[in-house]
Amino acid sequence: MAKKTPTKFSLFSSSPLYSLLTITITLSLIPSQIHSSTHENDIHSLQEIKNAIDPNSVSSSSYINSWDFTVDPCHSTGPQFLGILCDLPLDNSSSRVTAIDLDGIGYEGFLTPAIGNLTELTILNLSSNKFRGPIPKTIGKLRKLTRLSLSENFFTGGIPQEISQLKKLQYLDLSANRLSGTIPTDMTGLRSLTYLSLSNNNFSGRIQNLTGLWQLNTLDISFNEFFGNIPNLPVSLQNIYFSHNIFSGHITPLKDLIHLRWLDISDNRLSGVIRWDTMSLKGVIHFNVSFNRFTSIDFVNNAGQGHRLHLLEAQGNNLKGHLPVNLVSFTNLTVINLSNNQYHGTIPKEYGTKLRTISWRRLYLDHNFLTGNLPLEFTHTSTYVKGSVANNCLKCPTNAVLCHGGQRPSTECMRQHEI
Repeated sequence: MAKKTPTKFSLFSSSPLYSLLTITITLSLIPSQIHSSTHENDIHSLQEIKNAIDPNSVSSSSYINSWDFTVDPCHSTGPQFLGILCDLPLDNSSSRVTAIDLDGIGYEGFLTPAIGNLTELTILNLSSNKFRGPIPKTIGKLRKLTRLSLSENFFTGGIPQEISQLKKLQYLDLSANRLSGTIPTDMTGLRSLTYLSLSNNNFSGRIQNLTGLWQLNTLDISFNEFFGNIPNLPVSLQNIYFSHNIFSGHITPLKDLIHLRWLDISDNRLSGVIRWDTMSLKGVIHFNVSFNRFTSIDFVNNAGQGHRLHLLEAQGNNLKGHLPVNLVSFTNLTVINLSNNQYHGTIPKEYGTKLRTISWRRLYLDHNFLTGNLPLEFTHTSTYVKGSVANNCLKCPTNAVLCHGGQRPSTECMRQHEI
């Protein structure tokens, strides 16, 4: 019996069986291609967000109009799902939505509670639109959120207590809405917060101790109805905007804010003396205490102290006495407004020197009870200098630009002198 020779497969074999085997082996040697789709809950949440927006407010070029759910949100290409960012997993797990940053074109609608299902969100920006209704409590489920901006909308109701659960939050902007109520006490537990704006709303009530927000740099609660004393504040603060509220009492809590650069507490009911320990904070550039009930500013000579104060706004108070000569020792000061107060006496000649050297670019002393001759430098001011000494009791040359507007009637000046 003849010996059977085994069949051999050559590398160059052209048999169909070889071709199939070769393809199989080749594919097994190539790492499998990673493929994942967007998490089903995230897709559903995005659909709910879009459905809660009035389609009449969605223009053809808007981000929301690009949300085409016939394609995968996180794996779409081209002009689809604009305003959405996702993570890219290194395995076959589902992709998750990590950021929603909508264009501010005036979308009208509500923020659906389904927003709370996007649990991987780190950024949510819906600012400059027309969302209305309450901020959903489910927003407290977004535990990875670091940036939340709902500014310039029409949200109503209060700040949900659940927002205090967002421990990673660094930036919170709820300004320019129609929110009301008080600041939740638990918000002081947001220890990562560096920026907080609640301005231009209808908030009211007293503000509790905020020192727990120990990393806060900027606090803007202007244009609300907060009242009571200025609270204890975190020493980290650099920018404070408390204007247009109903705060009363003294400003003592501000004296320890060694990093302060910008202070605006105008249009409140604060009173007493603006003490030197507040004025002497070396980093302050902008100091606005206008339209309060302060009676004096405690100026001392700070020559050589290196203070950075550029602007002093103190108009519309009850400041009395003589104009402070030591104001000239603030070497960086360029804008001064002491108008609409009760100052009397002559204008210090040192003020004239500041105008002559154009160190002071804006000087408003109008609507006081200043008397005497106008320093010579006030009558020949540079075109770079703006200001006014009108409505005082000065002997003011008619050709002096700073005198335009006239002086008080002599009867008013006499009456004030008698007081």
